[in-house]
Amino acid sequence: MKRILLVATVQSHIAQFHKPIIKMLQEMGHEVDVAARDNLAEKNNLTLNEPNRIFNVPFERSPFSLKNIKAYKQLKKIIKENHYDVIHCNTPVGGILTRKAAKKERKKGTIVIYEAHGFHFFKGGSKKNWLLYYPIEKIYSKLTDVLITINKMDYQLALSKFKSKKVEYIPGVGVNLSQFINANTDGDIREELGLSSQTKIVLSVGELNENKNHQAIIRAIAKLNDKNVHYVIAGNGPKKEELEQLTVQLGIKDNVHFLGYRRDLPHVYKSADVFALPSYREGLGLAAIEAMYFGLPIVTSNRHGINDYSIPEVTGFKCNPTNYEGFKEVIKKLLLDDQMRKKMGEYNKEFSQEFSLETSMARMKEIYGELLK
Repeated sequence: MKRILLVATVQSHIAQFHKPIIKMLQEMGHEVDVAARDNLAEKNNLTLNEPNRIFNVPFERSPFSLKNIKAYKQLKKIIKENHYDVIHCNTPVGGILTRKAAKKERKKGTIVIYEAHGFHFFKGGSKKNWLLYYPIEKIYSKLTDVLITINKMDYQLALSKFKSKKVEYIPGVGVNLSQFINANTDGDIREELGLSSQTKIVLSVGELNENKNHQAIIRAIAKLNDKNVHYVIAGNGPKKEELEQLTVQLGIKDNVHFLGYRRDLPHVYKSADVFALPSYREGLGLAAIEAMYFGLPIVTSNRHGINDYSIPEVTGFKCNPTNYEGFKEVIKKLLLDDQMRKKMGEYNKEFSQEFSLETSMARMKEIYGELLK
C-alpha cells in the first residue's frame, strides 16, 4: 500500500475533477488523503467523502494573498508528518506551494506530480499571463517529477520548455459521458421558452464570466438579425447582468435566454441545433465535448485546448474569440445546412469518446502504474 496526497487550492476542484482518481487509487490498494481549502458549503451540488483523510488548508486563489503563508506552513507540516509516497498537486497556487513544501521530502524519495489543467499562457494568450505565470511554472518544473498536461498544446510546450523529469499527456480530466446513456431527453426547451418548433437554437453551457466570452455569440446573433435564431445559455455567474444589458442594447433581448444552472442538461443539449464555446482560454472545455456526444456541431474559439477537438469542416468551425462577424457567418452556415449539421453531429458522437472519463482514467492508471511498480 502506498500513501498518496492530492492537493488543490479548493476542495471543490477535487470534488469536481478528481473523485475518479481517488476511487481508482483506492481500488489499486492505496491510501489517499486530500489537502485543500473547504469551500464545499458554497457548492451545493458537490461532495467530497471518498478520501481516507481530508485536511482543510486555507489556500487562497490569489498568489499574492498573505494567507497563503499560513497555508504553506500547514501543508509543509502535513507532508512532513505523513511521509507520502506520491504527492499529486493541482491548480496554480496549490501546485506552486505544494512543490515548494515537498522539496525536502522529494529528496527522500517522494514522487511529486503536478497536473496542469490548462496553462494560463499559450499561443495567442495574453502577454500579461506569459509574464506572470510562465517564469514561475518554468522554475517550479524543476521540482516536478511528473508534469501531466490535459491538452496537446500544453504538452508540446512542457516538453520543449520545462525541466520536469517526465511530461505526460492525458485527454482531459475525463468527461463522464456514461452518465448520459440512459438520461431523460424528453421534451424540447422551445416549449419551456414559448418558442416555435421551427426556431433554431444556438446553445452555450458554462459560467457567465469574462473568460467564457458569451458576449461574442450575443454580438454574432445580433449581426445575424434573424428572429428565428435564438441563443440559449445555461449557467450562472458574475457577468449575467452585463450580458442581459448587452442584449437590450443590441435589440435582441427576446432572442437570448439565460436559463441559470440546470440539472437537465441532456434535455437542453438534445433541443439545440449548434453548440458555441467562444472562450478566451480552456484547458479543454468539458461542456463542448458533452454537446458533441449529443450530436451537436460546435462553433468555438481557436484558443488553447479547444483545438484538440475543434476541427474546421469536421466537428464544426472556429474563429478568433473577437471575430464576431466570423462567428455570425459560421453559425449562419450551419443553421442553413441540415445535412452538414447531421454529418458533423454523427462524427462528433463517436469522436467525443476520445475524451471520456474511461479513456482519461485508463491513461492515468498507466501513469500511476509506472510510478508505483
